[in-house]
Amino acid sequence: MFNRRRVLGGVVAGALGAAATTAALPIEPAVPAHAQQPAPTGTYRIDVHAHFLPPDYRAALLEHGHLTIGGYPTPDWSPEAAIGFMDFYGIQAQALSVSDPGVSFLSGKEANDMARYCNTYAAGLFKSNPTRFGAFAVLPMPDILASIEEAIYALDVLRLDGVILLSAYNGVYLGDPRFEPLMVALDQRKAYVFVHPAAIPDNAKPQLPLPDFLEEFTFDTTRAATMMMVTGVTQRYPNIRFQLAHAGGTLPFLSHRISVASQTVLGQLWPENLPKPSVLDIQHQISNFYVDTALSGSAAAMASVLAVMSRDHISFGSDWPFSALTLPQSGNPDPAPGLSEIFDADQRWEVERINPLRQLPRLAAAVAS
Repeated sequence: MFNRRRVLGGVVAGALGAAATTAALPIEPAVPAHAQQPAPTGTYRIDVHAHFLPPDYRAALLEHGHLTIGGYPTPDWSPEAAIGFMDFYGIQAQALSVSDPGVSFLSGKEANDMARYCNTYAAGLFKSNPTRFGAFAVLPMPDILASIEEAIYALDVLRLDGVILLSAYNGVYLGDPRFEPLMVALDQRKAYVFVHPAAIPDNAKPQLPLPDFLEEFTFDTTRAATMMMVTGVTQRYPNIRFQLAHAGGTLPFLSHRISVASQTVLGQLWPENLPKPSVLDIQHQISNFYVDTALSGSAAAMASVLAVMSRDHISFGSDWPFSALTLPQSGNPDPAPGLSEIFDADQRWEVERINPLRQLPRLAAAVAS
């Protein structure tokens, strides 16, 4: 079992700072950050990181004490408010998902029914607003068999655009062997899987006066991605396209430290039940991830991403409505002006429209009509 207190057996995690080699990857270099470039205009953006809270789901959250999500006040949501947000910020469509905690605060039939309710609600939005909404299915995790059943129904019957998985469930990270049957089902369907961070349990996180979404969320995404690589999930299931939230968390910045861990003297301490990835192998696996720009629309974040993967793996994300208080408050209709510090207009068009539509063919067909 891989959990927050025993990631990589604790030994490797404490010794990663000893790495000192350098490896180059033939990835397109980042555009230098100079003066801001003009952004495209019009309603063209496709938002792959946007959340929704259907009425019964939000009510259940509040009833179970989830007054905040990751330290952010649990927001109201409605299709009308979402469309108003999109219209102001030049967003043509959103691929909606249920944020942390998913339906994991429920169990058994309650969790199964709530997942089905949310997914059916999302499918209904396709009918009422076909050019404005897509969706990723929420699964009744950590119940693997129920989650497989719901994934099959959501993808094959409701025709949702993918699924959302949290970085960990009850402290158990993606990459743990118990999730293997679900990965098989998702790989068979060539699923697009949005990996969103989960709040760390109170008894396992640092006691800091900061909301989880500021830093802890990014660390947890990194842990999940690392576990999926070092346990071989990303190699065994190449048909799954994993989108990591928030520019991959801290994964781009830490990619070198992670990749050299098993190639130095640390390899002698590497847990016996984990494969020893090579430097080039880890870099290759990282380059295969997809990321979004949610709460990461800056030259610093994007330059780090571009150092480890190509631009066609980056898609626009707003994180709305959880990002409502972080958006430009000056009346600027650009939801991520910092992207223009590193991307020109054509590149922004690619990141904010072409890339997401390439990954979500059902939504692409809907907006084209």
